[in-house]
Amino acid sequence: MSTSDWTDLENDTLVAGYFAMFDDHVLRRSFVKAERHRALAQVLERRSAKSIEYKLQNVSGALQALGHSWLKGYAPATNFQLSLADAVVRWMDRHEDWTEKRAVPSDTQLQDAPGVYVGPPPTLANRPPPQDMEKMLRVARKFDVAGRDARNRALGRAGEELVFAHERATLRSYGRDDLARKVCWASEEKGDCLGYDIESFGPDGRPRLIEVKTTNGWERTPFHITRNELEVAEERRSEWCLFRLYEFSTEPKAFELFPPLEAHVTLMATTYQASFG
Repeated sequence: MSTSDWTDLENDTLVAGYFAMFDDHVLRRSFVKAERHRALAQVLERRSAKSIEYKLQNVSGALQALGHSWLKGYAPATNFQLSLADAVVRWMDRHEDWTEKRAVPSDTQLQDAPGVYVGPPPTLANRPPPQDMEKMLRVARKFDVAGRDARNRALGRAGEELVFAHERATLRSYGRDDLARKVCWASEEKGDCLGYDIESFGPDGRPRLIEVKTTNGWERTPFHITRNELEVAEERRSEWCLFRLYEFSTEPKAFELFPPLEAHVTLMATTYQASFG
């Protein structure tokens, strides 16, 4: 069996097989992974079934870097060639309807979802970043993952709706029905230029101004933040927080970041205002 780099044709064939399984999984159609591996091996004659199985994990790794959900059962392996990420993007570009349908959970999925797990941010979690972190970030920059998430209004709105419900449920669990009734989806009711999306409270009545950032990718997926949001975060440090939702379309999880954000993330200017002197 060949140990040479995979060709574009081989990558395209593998990626198509991966998404065929992903589609079956989403639609709850049963399939046997070993049979799919053998079928791919018959087409990819230069590759062993074992190498194909590992390469499928690389596809999950590429999807993770691209800010997408991946097929459970294929743990992301991040030591993929950049040409594989290109193949994944080619497939998604040819199947825009598929990716749009998988980007946001259905109303039923959101209603049935358990409470959002809020854990420590990556900077405080007791685990090291992946060895291929720089490659993952390079893929995210190349395909503007943060920009795509920011432009996906349906994704952003669904994330805000889930956090709005989460805040009210949390307050009720503390016996603060009085505060739960006052939680406001501010971006919907007052406009989206406030520098935050949700007006909520801590159990002690302390105001919480929550800016929601949502992605289908993993916890380290980059995100965009506006100058106005940063200014409000600085002006109202004791109240403002960033609520980061990730793996949203599969099993939403979250962490919170509090000012100063520079303690957790690297802020990089991506656009500039040009004016005439």
